[in-house]
Amino acid sequence: MLHFYFIRHGQTQWNVDKKLQGRTDICLNEHGKEQISNYKLPIVLNDVQWFSSPLLRAVETAELLNIAATTVPDLIEMSWGCWEGKCISQLRQEDSQVCAEQEARGLDLTPPEGESPRLVAERVNYWALQLEAITEQSTVLNNSKTNFGCVSHKGAIYALATGWDMKGKSPDKLDFHCCQHFYFENGVWLVAELNIKLC
Repeated sequence: MLHFYFIRHGQTQWNVDKKLQGRTDICLNEHGKEQISNYKLPIVLNDVQWFSSPLLRAVETAELLNIAATTVPDLIEMSWGCWEGKCISQLRQEDSQVCAEQEARGLDLTPPEGESPRLVAERVNYWALQLEAITEQSTVLNNSKTNFGCVSHKGAIYALATGWDMKGKSPDKLDFHCCQHFYFENGVWLVAELNIKLC
């Protein structure tokens, strides 16, 4: 069984403006940098192998945490396609019917020219399966790490781990200034511990 610890990137100006970022490569703002600089990683994260989304906001977060993280394309944020740079409120005004129909799809919400949370979950799941296979091979050599840290985005792993369809409120309130710990085995995600304090 693998253990994954997810930390969300720090604040960007687009977060403040409530704009959908997606693949748009926005850097951390000054508050975001200060926010991350004040984090203190718990002892359990002292000996984990780190990965990060290739987007600047995640890479900067890892650097501020003094984490030597390998960037992984599969950990990139969901593509919001034509909706990137817009606010949900703006989209609701522009075309309330289309927006409402998409929001009602939950995990299968797919912005024009974008991807769905379900597709995001599938690519992260595929990456985790590959990592699991490598780990199993390394176990034979008695040189295996089973604890991994990821600096990324909100992601859809929580939905996979809880069976939440992303319609309505989530079963738990996630604090994105905390670390989220999940178990992974044979393609199945389970919640281990949520909202592990970072400061």
